Amino acid sequence: MLDHHGVGIFSLSIPPLFAALGSSRNVLIAGAGGGFDVYAGLPLAVALWNSGVRVHLANLSFSELELIDRDAWMTEHVAAISPETTSPDWYFPEGTLARWLAVHDLPSTVYAFPPLGVQTLREAYRHLIDSLGIDAIVLVDGGTDILLRGDESNLGTPVEDITSLGAVAGLDVPVKLVTCLGFGIDAFDGVNHVQVLENIAALDREGGYLGALSIPNASREAMLYRDAVADAQVATPARPSIVHGQIEAATRGAFGDVQFSRRTSGSALFVNPLMAIYFTVGLDKLAARCLYLDRIENTIGRRQVISRIEAYRNEVSPRIPRAFPH
Repeated sequence: MLDHHGVGIFSLSIPPLFAALGSSRNVLIAGAGGGFDVYAGLPLAVALWNSGVRVHLANLSFSELELIDRDAWMTEHVAAISPETTSPDWYFPEGTLARWLAVHDLPSTVYAFPPLGVQTLREAYRHLIDSLGIDAIVLVDGGTDILLRGDESNLGTPVEDITSLGAVAGLDVPVKLVTCLGFGIDAFDGVNHVQVLENIAALDREGGYLGALSIPNASREAMLYRDAVADAQVATPARPSIVHGQIEAATRGAFGDVQFSRRTSGSALFVNPLMAIYFTVGLDKLAARCLYLDRIENTIGRRQVISRIEAYRNEVSPRIPRAFPH
């Protein structure tokens, strides 16, 4: 049973993430933060496909989408990327994923949004909802900085995450969730994960936390995810995903300073089992806790979002970070 926030009354016997989606038949899983974020939704998508649910994948794109053929565009701000869609841009995660999906006989359209403000991204989402008959949206974040409310010591890379959160918060869809994969990865961007845990606890008190769920090492979901990440690393050798390189390693039981790219050669990584766990919250509950979501509500473009977040951060007194005590 779900309330109007897309969360409800759950049992230990069924993971709350799947219980919340139990009555949904047409789910949109969308990368909230751009880049390779959509890959964080792949294990969930595979599990839902296996259970007979129609799943559609989307992503807020960092690619130069204006370079793709005009016939790929459904509307001004939504491109339907198929395995046949080509682009001269060497960085094209959506195209790479679409081709990988086709090879594995999985639904192979990946919808892409250009960098936008809240109002324009909401209209893009609304077009997809209407076109595809969507009855549930799951925003996925590679990392956990989407769970930050704004007064933490460092917000990581909030622009795309919070734009996506604000856009979907204003939509009328029966189920809206946020799930994060890659706990701890945002330390690379200065995030204090004690404050992430504090926020999750606060969401739990308010009925907005749907628990944590590990991706089993030997599962089909994990094996396909690892294959997709390896394929993406081959397709984008100059800029492999730091986020998914670590999550992929975590799903196979790797631990510690697992180096997989020259991009991380100057950093000591801490790959660990927490990175292979989905942390899920109700989207509307999360949006209600964001202290600056109202500041970006009326934005049209990405630069407006950036400037308004910067203005907010210049006014706020951040919470003092604490070291993890164990």
